[in-house]
Amino acid sequence: MKKGISVVVKWLITLLVIGGYYWIVLPPINVRSREFWSFVSFIVIISVVINCFSQLLYFIKNNKSVTNSKGIPHINLKSLGKPIKFALIVVLSIIVLSTLMSVIGSQFFNAKSYNQLITLSDGDFTADVAEISQEQIPIVDKDTAQRLGQRKLGEMSDLVSQFEIQDIYTQINYKGKPVRVTPLMYGDVIKWLNNLSEGIPAYITVDMTTQETQLVRLKEGIKYSDSEYFMRDLNRALRFKYPTKIFDNISFEIDDSGTPYWVASVIDFKIGFWSGSDIKGAILMNAQTGESKYYKLTEIPTWVDQVYDSDMILEQLVYNGKYRSGFFNSIFGQRGVLQPTDGYNYLAMDDDVFLYTGMTSVTSDESNVGFVLTNLRTKATKFYTIPGAEEYSAMGSAEGQVQHLKYTSTFPLLLNVSDRPTYFMSLKDSAGLVKMYAFVDVNQYQIVGTGNSVESARADYIGKLKTENVADVENAPATELTGIIEKINSAVVGGNTVYYIKLNENENIYTVAVTKSDLLPFAKKGDTVKLTLNGKEINTIEFK
Repeated sequence: MKKGISVVVKWLITLLVIGGYYWIVLPPINVRSREFWSFVSFIVIISVVINCFSQLLYFIKNNKSVTNSKGIPHINLKSLGKPIKFALIVVLSIIVLSTLMSVIGSQFFNAKSYNQLITLSDGDFTADVAEISQEQIPIVDKDTAQRLGQRKLGEMSDLVSQFEIQDIYTQINYKGKPVRVTPLMYGDVIKWLNNLSEGIPAYITVDMTTQETQLVRLKEGIKYSDSEYFMRDLNRALRFKYPTKIFDNISFEIDDSGTPYWVASVIDFKIGFWSGSDIKGAILMNAQTGESKYYKLTEIPTWVDQVYDSDMILEQLVYNGKYRSGFFNSIFGQRGVLQPTDGYNYLAMDDDVFLYTGMTSVTSDESNVGFVLTNLRTKATKFYTIPGAEEYSAMGSAEGQVQHLKYTSTFPLLLNVSDRPTYFMSLKDSAGLVKMYAFVDVNQYQIVGTGNSVESARADYIGKLKTENVADVENAPATELTGIIEKINSAVVGGNTVYYIKLNENENIYTVAVTKSDLLPFAKKGDTVKLTLNGKEINTIEFK
């Protein structure tokens, strides 16, 4: 080697290092991505390092006789100056340009644009948030879903030794019911090798209203996931097929037929060069076959529920509340400045999933001025001007009702109960098991109803509203209905047996607790019944 390392070898080493970096980091080839410019900097630096190393080898090999006073070979660094200067110029230029772009897109210069990243329209609570029957109320949060899922996998002796549960548990609206869904994953690389040809055989669903947990086995296994390697790795498969797309959140969902999909949201920047991140579309990848398609935001199928990541929505809500009157008002005076509360939850309505969070003044810590609901597929957002207790205050109020039991509250879910905004939460023991339920009035959080079942907690809450003479409690007389039973089924909800009744020539499904009549266990198709109703819930039932 007359010149240290041959040109061919230098290029091979450089390409291998750069290719290895790209294979692992997977930066988008897009000038509006910060990761892309980091990749460019890496290319320049590694090229210069390899070139300098080659020159050093050549110099040391051919200049051993040139030594300093201590006998150490003297290296003339002038020969290395040009590539090092070039690398410094390129990297410093990228740093300067990146800083400039960040300043141009900063909140200081673009407060109004940041405020407009999300648009809040006024909502009508009683019109938009329909009152749901007690069997539709989600009682399972993510922590409980994880416990239920782990228990279900433990029952499957043929799977538990090879697979684990991926900690995703995406909340979706599946066939009109709130459900959490998550895939299995390979236990380790050896178990991946053992099951490579078949793929991941199942995913888990948890019904958030009944706690029913199912392990759904697939005829064709999941071949694309985070626990795969090489080209079946989810992120690598997406990157190589869509090299220029900038991905945000990648969620796991199932379509109406139960087919598993990955939903990769694609980022757009609305402010400056790479500021004001938003979503412009999504890629849907079939987790079994790897087939995928990019959809514009307005074209995404309606069965998809979580296109927008909750963190992005909350960040945009922060900007919207913070810059209502400009940048300086957000620091000095803070007139009208709002911020989301420190938590959020999900509400399933109209075959979509909505993010719920309260909005509070920056000068207040214990009360909300209202709350927002954001559709996580379309980002349509409504603001409801309903002042009341901040969520953590309501949680403390619920825990105070059962303080002798030392139960802890889940983050509240917002419901419509008798046309009143009401917090609902589960109460857990020290082992994380749901033991009781609580309803807390948003406007008057000292009004708390608790019970061992959702039905009893709701009844306790309604009773306390009436005791407190709250004006909005529904006092209209119950409606009466007589009909013939077409279908009747029962289920255990919250430890109590509930019957679901459908009458002839009536599309509604009515619910009634077993405690309402001793004859319910003997009821059958064709029986004539007289019902007194509160909505779709049966107050009394009489058999004829």
